[in-house]
Amino acid sequence: MAKKTKPSDSNNKLVAENRRARYDYAIQDTFECGMVLMGSEVKSLRENSANITESYADVEDGELWLINSSIALYAQAKTFGHEERRRRKLLASSREIARMFQAIGRKGMTLVPLKLYFNDKGRAKLLIGLAKGKNHSDKRATEKQRDWQKQKSRLLRDHS
Repeated sequence: MAKKTKPSDSNNKLVAENRRARYDYAIQDTFECGMVLMGSEVKSLRENSANITESYADVEDGELWLINSSIALYAQAKTFGHEERRRRKLLASSREIARMFQAIGRKGMTLVPLKLYFNDKGRAKLLIGLAKGKNHSDKRATEKQRDWQKQKSRLLRDHS
């Protein structure tokens, strides 16, 4: 039987990315979570109007919450709009939430949002990283390693 080729899916797209998180934190593990959203929030996300750079996630009463994220107001949702910086509930399995709670409490780690995107089914998902903060020397070492990789690829490209 022949393989069906999948047409390019317009649902699968990146909405917001927190590029600064990988610089400020050492990411240990990542989790994919669903989000509880209102209709106007989904419409706004489809227009790529979201910001997760200042946000973080936290476990409270056995539930996972996204705090301080910004989803812009949707212009056509006049009376049934949403609050721009409200707390949003994240959906994850209870085992994953328990693991995150233990890492936050015992190891002093942080839950940092990395990417906000729509998956293949058109559902909004958030990629969360379980992270430990870097100090200044760790950040400099990361920059040095990245610069060396760039220089190495440049040398290999020019030498060939």
